[in-house]
Amino acid sequence: MSVRELVVLGTASQVPTRHRNHNGYLLRWDGEGILFDPGEGTQRQMLRAGVAAHDINRICVTHFHGDHALGLAGVIQRINLDQVPHPVTAHFPASGQHFFDRLRYSTAYRESVELTEAPVSADGVLATTGAYTLDSHRLSHPVESYGYRLTEPDRLRMLPDRLAEHGIGGPDVGRIQRDGVLRGIPLEEVSEPRRGQRFAFVMDTRLCDGAFALAEGCDMLVIESTFLDEDGRLAADHGHLTAGQAARVAKESGVRHLVLTHFSQRYTDPEAFERQVRAAGFEGELTIAQDLIRVPVPTRHT
Repeated sequence: MSVRELVVLGTASQVPTRHRNHNGYLLRWDGEGILFDPGEGTQRQMLRAGVAAHDINRICVTHFHGDHALGLAGVIQRINLDQVPHPVTAHFPASGQHFFDRLRYSTAYRESVELTEAPVSADGVLATTGAYTLDSHRLSHPVESYGYRLTEPDRLRMLPDRLAEHGIGGPDVGRIQRDGVLRGIPLEEVSEPRRGQRFAFVMDTRLCDGAFALAEGCDMLVIESTFLDEDGRLAADHGHLTAGQAARVAKESGVRHLVLTHFSQRYTDPEAFERQVRAAGFEGELTIAQDLIRVPVPTRHT
């Protein structure tokens, strides 16, 4: 069965707390799993969330600060220990190659799985599959950082009423889809465009063009919200967003479901982030992320 959901493994920024682990997010996209920013403790959080090493097909690291990457060593070794039967691809900023190498080979283990390194050095498409296109955009942080975006190809949705009007049914439906015309009736007459789903992952960054480009038209945006608005100067100094700024990105980009995460340990009231998002004018679906929750990707537009 097709499943598209975000499994939240950790939501803390900089240091873990009693209730929040370091970052970690698994996007289930049909039969594939994409692991974003595995911070320290991700392997244990996977166990608690019911996520197996076999579920991982790609690893996407936004940047090499510890709360986003220290879990790589354990995850990579677990992938090999469990002898995952498919290749795994890792994307990360090319400038951090030496960090990736240190984490990948931090201790002795037996490599049994094909792990392909695909460093990111510029904005653009990273991979194209039948299910999605993965691309990246540079963000604004003290170290090089990239956000990621999945875009499902647009397709056509067949219209049963129109098909019936033209007497098209059974195998003829497949024929008109394949050939584009049947008995002089064009495919466009009995179908309509179905927009593909879009998902974006934006971590440590100030407001920048890259954040807006990634978020544009997304069904789900997972974005950092390290600080509340009253600490905007701290956010700018450290290369982060406030709740209101994250809401602005979502609102101006037409995001349907906003997921806030990466919270500073200085805040103990999650509802404060929700209040500031709503005050900033974002009216779409909102999730203030907590460890181990699952968030379904919104259903497609009809």
